[in-house]
Amino acid sequence: MHRDKLISQLTSTKEWDIIIIGGGASGLGIAVDAASRGFKTILFEQYDFAKGTSSKSTKLLHGGVRYLAQGDIKLVIEALEERGHLEKNARHLFKKLEFIIPNYTWWKGPYYLMGLKLYDWLSKRLSLGGSKFISKKTVLKRLPTLKSKGLANGVSYFDGQFDDARLAINLAQTAIELGAVCLNYVKVERFNKNSNDLIESIEVRDNETHKSYTLKGKAIINATGIFTDSVLKMYNPNHKKTVIPSQGIHLMLDGSFLESEKAIMIPKTSDGRVLFIIPWHTKVIAGTTDTLIKKPKIEPIPLQEEVDFILETINQYLTKTATRSDVLSVFSGLRPLAKPSNDTLTTKEVSRSHKIIIDNNLISIIGGKWTTYRKMAEDVVNQIIESFHFQKVPCKTEEIAIHGNISEKIILPDHLSFYGNDLESYLEFEKSNVEHAEKIHPNYAFTKGQIIWSIQHEMARTVEDFLSRRIRLLLLDAQAAQEAASLVASVMAKSLGKDSKWEENELLAFKKLVDKYIIH
Repeated sequence: MHRDKLISQLTSTKEWDIIIIGGGASGLGIAVDAASRGFKTILFEQYDFAKGTSSKSTKLLHGGVRYLAQGDIKLVIEALEERGHLEKNARHLFKKLEFIIPNYTWWKGPYYLMGLKLYDWLSKRLSLGGSKFISKKTVLKRLPTLKSKGLANGVSYFDGQFDDARLAINLAQTAIELGAVCLNYVKVERFNKNSNDLIESIEVRDNETHKSYTLKGKAIINATGIFTDSVLKMYNPNHKKTVIPSQGIHLMLDGSFLESEKAIMIPKTSDGRVLFIIPWHTKVIAGTTDTLIKKPKIEPIPLQEEVDFILETINQYLTKTATRSDVLSVFSGLRPLAKPSNDTLTTKEVSRSHKIIIDNNLISIIGGKWTTYRKMAEDVVNQIIESFHFQKVPCKTEEIAIHGNISEKIILPDHLSFYGNDLESYLEFEKSNVEHAEKIHPNYAFTKGQIIWSIQHEMARTVEDFLSRRIRLLLLDAQAAQEAASLVASVMAKSLGKDSKWEENELLAFKKLVDKYIIH
């Protein structure tokens, strides 16, 4: 992933088959699919890959038990199939996770088991394991920090877990290996249309060099998530709203609050939502919320009432009381829900299915979720082939291994677990210089070598890129990330050939960002 080499292709390629705007789950998935079918493909992300919602999910690859309860069987079946493809093609990032629903009323055990047996049946050959009714004693053995008073029984089932930002980076690597160009920090600034409203060319600007480029493309894909409407307005100033941004926040807590490799699923909170308490990278994630937001931001701010809601809910179940001061990090993502025709629906009732909108040669993909990113991409590329009479090449991504995929799951130290097939090369790199093995923070195993590796192989360009999305320290422990930032900036400046002013600006920007992840 050599950015300068990829940038040079902006001038050397006369016309692209497909130009993708947006480097999150949808855009990167489309880049992999399109490149694998042999189409000349380029992707632009104005920030970093997965900077927005795609790095701030609940970290689950799941069919969606809640969608089953809502009767969205089609979405559940599709998601379960896609979960199976990810288990096979991104084995280094996929983890089978057992969820336990603790029941404090006896009849809820058989009730939830009945629904989960349908979930098992829909999974068929892709099942990760059958759901089971479990006794109070077994529940407490598996969840030692769960409140025992009034507990009647439990139900267990299995679903998938992953690291969202790491999957995004691996998808960018995969797309590039297949012949695509994927660039972060390049902003699409203008569409040049002809008299028939067809986009003849687009103008982009490299945010690092401030140099502008004009590119021709046959099909332009708008995969910008919550900013879909902004791109559509650039094309048509009279465009009407198509996306509803729904905020979901998550709290990161120390692992001692759960002390288990099992997750808790709370099937019905006070506002009728599902809430998860999940082990992830030695910590615990608690979330999420579903709050309508009027104006989307790239870094959404968690509302105080959202934080209080999650704390109040989990404290009804855990023996160790969690307070605001226990929160290591709070992160917020905005779901780009497709606006329904029925305006009376609440955000939690709006389907997570995706929707494709065609405006001449501008195609927008709206909605969806990480689990179904591959199917969304397949649908978009199929639509392009049909609409623009491209060569009919079948989709191949069900069988394409994602960069880093391994033949069998191996247990690794947490800070190395996401490298997969790159691990051997990384360890050789770390051994090549004694400084590479030095830790960037006394409480965490992440090293200086990982900073340089992320620049050379994963297109990390800023302190935030590394601390937030190449390793996940900002999400795991915001204060520790702030403490490591100075060292990270110094190593990055040397590796990228930047001066002290760059370092200073990076540290100021990162401090401002960290402030949004810490509860005051």
